[in-house]
Amino acid sequence: MPHSIVPRDHPREGFLTRFDPRFWTVNFPRPMMASVIATAPDALRVDAVFYRQDDLAGLIWEAEDRFDHPLLAYETRRDFREVRLSFRWRSSGVRALDAVNGPVLTIEGRDASGNPRAWYVRLWNYAQGTPEDARVTLDFARLQGGFLLPGEADPVWAGDIDRLFVSLVPAGYSGAAVPLAAPAESWVELSEITVDGPGAVIAIGDAIVPEHGLSIASGYDDSYNLTPQRLLRNMLHLGYRGDINHYVGMSHYFRLDGALVTLDGGALCAPCAAWHRAFAEGAKALGFGIIWSLSYELFDAHCPESWKQRAADGGPALTGWVPPSTLLSPANAEAMAYLQAVARAFMEIALAAELPPKFQVGEPWWWLPADGKPCLYDGAARAALGDPPPIDLNGPQSAATIAVLEAAGALLARSTADLAAAARAAAPKCVTHLLIYLPTLLDRARPEAYRLNLPIGWARPAFDILQLEDYDWVTAGDTAQSARGVAAAAARLGYPPGEQHYLSGFVLRPDQTAQWRLIDAAAGAAHARGVAATFIWAAPQVLRDGYLHFAGEDDVQAFDDVLFPLALGREAEVSPAFSTAIVTSAGGHEARNASWAGARTRYDVGPGVRGEADIATLLAFFRARLGPARGFRLRDPFDQASAEPPTPLDARLGIGDGQNVRFALVKHYGEQARRITRPVAGSVRVAVGGAETSGFTLEPGGWVVLDTAPAAGVAVTAGFRFDVPVRFAEDRLSVTRATFLAGAAPSVPLVELRED
Repeated sequence: MPHSIVPRDHPREGFLTRFDPRFWTVNFPRPMMASVIATAPDALRVDAVFYRQDDLAGLIWEAEDRFDHPLLAYETRRDFREVRLSFRWRSSGVRALDAVNGPVLTIEGRDASGNPRAWYVRLWNYAQGTPEDARVTLDFARLQGGFLLPGEADPVWAGDIDRLFVSLVPAGYSGAAVPLAAPAESWVELSEITVDGPGAVIAIGDAIVPEHGLSIASGYDDSYNLTPQRLLRNMLHLGYRGDINHYVGMSHYFRLDGALVTLDGGALCAPCAAWHRAFAEGAKALGFGIIWSLSYELFDAHCPESWKQRAADGGPALTGWVPPSTLLSPANAEAMAYLQAVARAFMEIALAAELPPKFQVGEPWWWLPADGKPCLYDGAARAALGDPPPIDLNGPQSAATIAVLEAAGALLARSTADLAAAARAAAPKCVTHLLIYLPTLLDRARPEAYRLNLPIGWARPAFDILQLEDYDWVTAGDTAQSARGVAAAAARLGYPPGEQHYLSGFVLRPDQTAQWRLIDAAAGAAHARGVAATFIWAAPQVLRDGYLHFAGEDDVQAFDDVLFPLALGREAEVSPAFSTAIVTSAGGHEARNASWAGARTRYDVGPGVRGEADIATLLAFFRARLGPARGFRLRDPFDQASAEPPTPLDARLGIGDGQNVRFALVKHYGEQARRITRPVAGSVRVAVGGAETSGFTLEPGGWVVLDTAPAAGVAVTAGFRFDVPVRFAEDRLSVTRATFLAGAAPSVPLVELRED
């Protein structure tokens, strides 16, 4: 599954009118909330809810596109002097245009001398109409900052602008960090937007990646500042299709009563509801479905104390995010009722958009901190579990502890069943999904943790689809543990591949883009496993890093895992070859540089062709391989084993470090090592510390994966038989009957393939 990372300076094509409604963003401080959506090709709407008298939201246009995929971003053009912007302003609940602290256009950039500057343009100075319904016209070549004009005029130099934002504050704004008397739901609409002048149009990336069979995941907490139309445009143009797995988040969807979440007025705050209605309608128009994902995670500062999972010492379950989120207790009836109301609200949005209702319970678990002590000790959990003693899951557990873990798992399973039932109550045809994160649930250091967080109550058919993710293993390159985890989850819960989804990713930081290759490979492995859908997690990181996926063959050499069909005997010609540059000086001294670390062998297998039946077999095999296009196995008559006969002590594969379980097969020739990528099935014998073991599996590519990591300093060795990966060396194969009548062997050259 080929992929690439596109640099930010990638050439662009296409054109965009500046101030296109799809490309504005919003920003604001916690705990307030705001969203922006494009309501028409020439209109946008901001919905906001203010909680404090100093809350301020910004409606932002940036000269540099920092949010779209590099192939789809608009060009950076900081000169606005030849631009005129006009729009109709309508608002409710925000400080009016004519008021002190009313809407101001802040322009951040540099003056004509290159010095950083900011200008504050009062929109009322450029408005005609009423304070809440006016026509605003801005000619950037003639703008003046200042509150009163002309007396306080501060001329704007618009030739080097980074960012423009319109400030929006509540009608009750005072600048003091104290609560408003009640949450203030507000809105602003910019409609009939027109832009003219020579600088009105800029270039924009308009590439379309062919549909490739992968789907995409997104998260509202990472995209709330964008318009949903902008996010969907990226998904469509980058080749993603099918369902969008959309995590509704843990920090931006809720309503607040004071500092705590509330269901008063509904489950969703107005900006979140408006954004998601537009998101659902846009997805429907583009042919996407949406899987609405809701987790047990909630922003800690706004979570009622009694809802939180707690450790045995009473401390709340806190994630590693800054500021932290917490985990809701599956035993707390109020917390679970809250989640159920949120699930119903999103199902109603799906139905209103005429989308097939699909709901995911996302990563439900009892929080298990790094110390291995599960958070089973909130008041409701203690009551339900019989006030269990403190538990440490590191290592084996007693029968009594196992009973507690099983009971906690059953409690978790009941809570997820109730949540799925709430989604179905709102949307009877809802398809339910369960997402589990394998590295936490199947930790080898905590062998009984699965009883707690992979309860048998999730077994098929509790949910319609089982979704799996394992990005910690993937980004660490631990494909063996990924395979084990997937197999263990499927074996315990009973969902076949056709009833599974796989989420591949994600890349946390922009300096970790090398992980995309591993993520892409994991997506390919899931596809090969036959899962119903594979998702890349997640869209914000895809856009940030410029990741692309293309359909087609893997970016490795095409290979058919079949053996050359003719017995060679010892008549075959074998020619190991090196590439060495030799420079001879005038005095006769040589400087030699070996270009290859190991030999690349060429073969002529013509002497193995002994009759007309062999000719027919050879020609059919040549055609099936498309000549040199596809590789195959060859059994080298002179070098096909680690030793004769192979023993588990023949070749040292590596030294244990207490963690690594994957070791590559190698054969040593003095100080030179040759990677063995095509061992003969059933021939591999392995020893750890000199003692043969059967506790291993053999992965494709010649990788031994031990069941248990060898201790530090312990040698891992192996013995094996192997084949050589080769291809036909030429596009043409010439073999005639006359060759045999003359007593001569045909020439059938092969060349070894590099697979390491």
